[in-house]
Amino acid sequence: MSLFDLTGRVVIVTGGNGGIGLGMAQGLAAAGASVSIWGRNAEKNAAALKTLANGACEARVCDVADPESVKQAFDETLARYGRIDGCFANAGIGGGGRRSFLDRTQAEWREMFATNLDGVVQVFQHAGRHMRERAEKGDPFGRLVATSSLASISGTARNEHYAATKGALNSIIRALAVELSRYGVTAHCILPGWIRSEMTHGLMDNDKFVANVMPRIPMRRFGEPEDFAAIAVYIMSRGSSYHTGDMFLVDGGYAIF
Repeated sequence: MSLFDLTGRVVIVTGGNGGIGLGMAQGLAAAGASVSIWGRNAEKNAAALKTLANGACEARVCDVADPESVKQAFDETLARYGRIDGCFANAGIGGGGRRSFLDRTQAEWREMFATNLDGVVQVFQHAGRHMRERAEKGDPFGRLVATSSLASISGTARNEHYAATKGALNSIIRALAVELSRYGVTAHCILPGWIRSEMTHGLMDNDKFVANVMPRIPMRRFGEPEDFAAIAVYIMSRGSSYHTGDMFLVDGGYAIF
């Protein structure tokens, strides 16, 4: 069996109905995994499901900011497949850079944290408990992966609330990598740079933004959702079994230039 054959593995991808999440889901499905896409929009979920490469996948309506919605989606996914091997916590909302930190309302802060941080914690708690229980029964394997951001390690004006959630994810992942390794569970963050998606559509169409940012990207292009397919497969594979606690920068070289 190939190191990167994911046949028999079951993977949840929250926010998997578009953008980076869909790119990861497509890569995982093409490698043989059964993928459960979680998203808030049933129509987008159904459209995304049609693009996956095997018939063992599914899509479920879930709002990760709602604890009951997360519990229901997890329980139903587990009931269908009997196991969860990986959880890619990708669902999130963007800050948009529309308001200064000095004018940010508490409601805006809480909305951002409810989805981008609390939502990840809730999903990981369900997945982590299941993975620990399986390990205690002699089946140690699990992958927890959070979609962070380049914003977590660089200054992003008017987007502090978004950056704060992503910086917290980096710290949580490092702690989980230490705590759960004994159960065969690894934990990683993926830090995207400037990627084409619905979240960044407005920026990518802004000539001034493109003129300022593109010269700072050594690869001279924006990232695409499919650029995240292979890293998802690597993390889920047996080939990454001794690799944990990493922050994978997928940014075309932006952070080092």
